[in-house]
Amino acid sequence: MSTARFGRGQKAMALVPLALLSAAWTASLAGVGVSTASADTTPNTTLPDGTSVPTQAIKAPASVSAAGGVAPGVHGSTEQVVSNVSTSGIPAAALAAYQRAETVINSADQGCHLSWQLIAAIGRVESDHGRTNGNSLDSKGVAQPGIYGIALDGSHGTTRISDTDAGQYDADAKFDRAIGPMQFIPSTWSVVGVDADGDGQRNPQDIDDAALATAVYLCSGSDDLSTSAGQEGAVFRYNHSQSYVDLVLSIMNAYLEGEFTSVPNGTTSAGYAVPALPVTDNGGTKNHHHQQPHHQQTDNGGGDQPTEQPTSPPTQEPTEEPTAPHTPGTGGGGLPHLPSPSLPPLPSTSVAPVDQILTHVQAVAQCTLEGYVDNILKDDDPFDECVYDYTHN
Repeated sequence: MSTARFGRGQKAMALVPLALLSAAWTASLAGVGVSTASADTTPNTTLPDGTSVPTQAIKAPASVSAAGGVAPGVHGSTEQVVSNVSTSGIPAAALAAYQRAETVINSADQGCHLSWQLIAAIGRVESDHGRTNGNSLDSKGVAQPGIYGIALDGSHGTTRISDTDAGQYDADAKFDRAIGPMQFIPSTWSVVGVDADGDGQRNPQDIDDAALATAVYLCSGSDDLSTSAGQEGAVFRYNHSQSYVDLVLSIMNAYLEGEFTSVPNGTTSAGYAVPALPVTDNGGTKNHHHQQPHHQQTDNGGGDQPTEQPTSPPTQEPTEEPTAPHTPGTGGGGLPHLPSPSLPPLPSTSVAPVDQILTHVQAVAQCTLEGYVDNILKDDDPFDECVYDYTHN
């Protein structure tokens, strides 16, 4: 029985709220009000922190794969990973970061035509959207306790890369380690790292910064990433592995088809229950909420690849085994409901109909962050009640 949350058309419509929020947040971050736009406005070719997209294609890889494995966020066969993209879920902070990166990069480099689905596919392969090996994204979109790859010392089939950052990012002053949700090599991060969220830091563990840095890397040069050739060339530069390219583009195409769900921040891929509607004897569905636990391992398990990455800075000794993920409490109707901070306020457009739409969009996004899941077969489920409460107070 499929656990896909939406049909293709319904998923496309469900994407609009977060896309609108991403655009609104991007405009707010850049200090641009929606109502001030005009046809004569010169396109903004700089990134939020004042840097620009490199005009020459970056050849040095952003990440590397060990022998027998594709990337840290992948376990098992690549076919299984692609078939499970609809149930693995994308944390709300990661989804917003990917969509915001698309908006920003295509404004700064109008010839790139990068889709957020390609950025998201890399995020899925590299770290399961910031959740590899027990990590999760906090309320600010930062991977906790932190994603650090194995030492790139030439063993286990890895590329040997001596330290390039004096341990600043990877806490290893001898060898480099891939870092953060997008698994950047420190030397490459130093070229493409960007402060995407205006917090004054270029942090590879921050999904906002990492997602936009990935967009900067992919759009460096003159490739048109709306074409298959452009996508293949850019992803191969990111990781010099054809199997990596094939997997990333397969996941991208699945996301383009609408095969994804947004899940609350702070949850690990092994600890989130994906709701599914049971099939009745006549093939229909019942109007009851059931939960099917989703247990997806995210450690690396191929060939000579080590079974897992360090999940805390390598210079620190581990203190104890991580505890099992906390099973979330449930709201009305058996829906997962986790406490979550409120979203930042949206900028006013001074156009009443648009502001009303954005208010509704904000409510939908907030209820999603709080862990509610909409049952499309009902219009009075806890998700709908949550949206109503936010829009009628």
